[in-house]
Amino acid sequence: MFFTAAGALATVTAVGTHAFASGHARDARSADEYVDVQLLNITDLHGYLQAAPAGNSVITGAGGKKYTVGGVAYMAAHLERLRAGRANSLFFAPGDLFSGWEFPAESLADEPTIEALNRMGMNFASAGNHEFDKSPAFLSQHMVDGISYPTVDWDNSFVDSAGQRFHGADFPYYSANMVWAKDGRTVLPPYNVEWVDAGRGRRLPVGFIHLTVLGTETMPASYQPGLRTLDQLATANRCAAELKARGVNAIVLSMHDGAVAGGDFNSGTNPSGPAYELALRCSPDIDAIVCGHWHTAFNLMVPDPNGVRRPLVEAGCHGQIINEINLRLDPSTGKVVRELTTSTNHPNTRDVAPHPELAEVVKYWAGYGTRRAAVPLGKQTGSFTRTRNAAGESTMGDLVADWALWAGRQPQGPMNDANLDPPVPADLAVIAIAPRLGQAIIAGDLVYDAATGGTVAFGKAWNAVGFGDPIVTATVTGQQIHDALEQQWTVPAGGGLKYAPLAVSANVRYSFDATGPAGDRVDPADVLIDGRPLDVSRSYRIAAPSYTLLNQDGYPAFTGFTKPFRHNRDFESFVAYVKERQRIEPAPLNRVTVKNGGVTGARIGEIHAPERLRSAAGAVLPRAEAAALAANRPTAEGFRVPC
Repeated sequence: MFFTAAGALATVTAVGTHAFASGHARDARSADEYVDVQLLNITDLHGYLQAAPAGNSVITGAGGKKYTVGGVAYMAAHLERLRAGRANSLFFAPGDLFSGWEFPAESLADEPTIEALNRMGMNFASAGNHEFDKSPAFLSQHMVDGISYPTVDWDNSFVDSAGQRFHGADFPYYSANMVWAKDGRTVLPPYNVEWVDAGRGRRLPVGFIHLTVLGTETMPASYQPGLRTLDQLATANRCAAELKARGVNAIVLSMHDGAVAGGDFNSGTNPSGPAYELALRCSPDIDAIVCGHWHTAFNLMVPDPNGVRRPLVEAGCHGQIINEINLRLDPSTGKVVRELTTSTNHPNTRDVAPHPELAEVVKYWAGYGTRRAAVPLGKQTGSFTRTRNAAGESTMGDLVADWALWAGRQPQGPMNDANLDPPVPADLAVIAIAPRLGQAIIAGDLVYDAATGGTVAFGKAWNAVGFGDPIVTATVTGQQIHDALEQQWTVPAGGGLKYAPLAVSANVRYSFDATGPAGDRVDPADVLIDGRPLDVSRSYRIAAPSYTLLNQDGYPAFTGFTKPFRHNRDFESFVAYVKERQRIEPAPLNRVTVKNGGVTGARIGEIHAPERLRSAAGAVLPRAEAAALAANRPTAEGFRVPC
């Protein structure tokens, strides 16, 4: 915990205006007969320890004022001031603290993130969707309990900035609505009760209910066939009733789901979204609702079903904001005196001296990440590039398809505990190298480095492939495979022909007719798997990124797959593939051929090139940030929630 002589009030005044439950709340600090409880929370840190990425490093407050924000060293300094002199202060988060995109954190199993949160004194956290990006066992056994698997100093259990082996989080994780699909048992404890000092040797309970965003188990990154999420409203109300029956009269809901409410981070206008709808309907026994997941920032007081106002807040993402809610408890009943509740969103500004302890943590892990990136994995005999031939095939696409087949034939890992079906090996693999929708899984070329004799280093392989989603092996029919190959071609509204090629593994060969219309270009007889023609009536095991099978890439033919088995995440798996192979060699471009390519009227189709997003200064954005920004962009249906 960090304490200084500076009080929180000066910081609040410098930032902006509180959200007040009532006019009486303005005088709450002089209401000495009540028990003061300070709730501090952050959300969606995503492992960004050094700073918020460029697209999220500036936020807008009242009057359009801009604040440059981000970085845990600055956050620790702000927390120190906010906590000063507060006997009852709790620091928590509604999810997505780790499993992000900053290389030093992600490539080191997000242990840097846990060390930083431990040192900042986090008390507890809700599990967001990204906390399940590896597995429930990884969350509970490794990230919380510190159990190593399988290889210390390679897969995880690194030495931290204090010279100690990773021991796990000093705080617990909770979720009331994430359950095992087989029996409905909760994966994590549903709620916790914290006891605060009420003076004269007395203590009062404050209960916290935790929710994970609905559908987490079917999201591409957190795809877990063995899990399911329960209805948020029913779960929140049930838990509130249970806490109330246990004598807990002050209850807070921490939920990894959110809303949107205008552009001022410390107020809110025209709110909408699932968290807002839940806030209007959930039990009046819940006194405050803290949100996440949407990467938005707002600070509202909304009426409960009885018309009594309570806070609804979200604190942005990537370390932008610290939300502070102040509750006043009746010392005799432990109930929240709602009319005295205040809330404010404090920007995590970088205009203060960074906390030296956290600055050292960040520096240490950044250096560790640099050394990790230079570790050699194997050799390449030539360059793998995304340059496509006339049929849409590339050496990089073929390499990644071969990796996907390898990944889809791996046995079940020691902490891969959320599959319902056994790991039946894949028969073939496909990779969307220029997908109809979204970003390609291939981030760059693997260029031969003559100076090192073709050494492929860890960082080079990690950054070439993937965005944190697993390879999934599933059962599909031959007809589905044929239909997906046909779906590579579409006719846009203005006419013409679009081509979104799928790379196929080395045991697959097929040809397409350049004179055929979209939807009738591939004869099943011209598709060979292990030398045998595609049988549209039989089943096959296919390996592909979760994005592709879940129709996030624009190939709906795979919808309805059965018996899925989740394997490791893409960048980790690709690194393991190169490390195991030791030597990778560009393959001849002969897996896809064109029939009737020279005939009059033949058309291959225009290949879609994914947009390369740029910063305001014109620089090409890093892949992770570009993906996040693309997800944030409004669509025809309105605001799109970041993943």
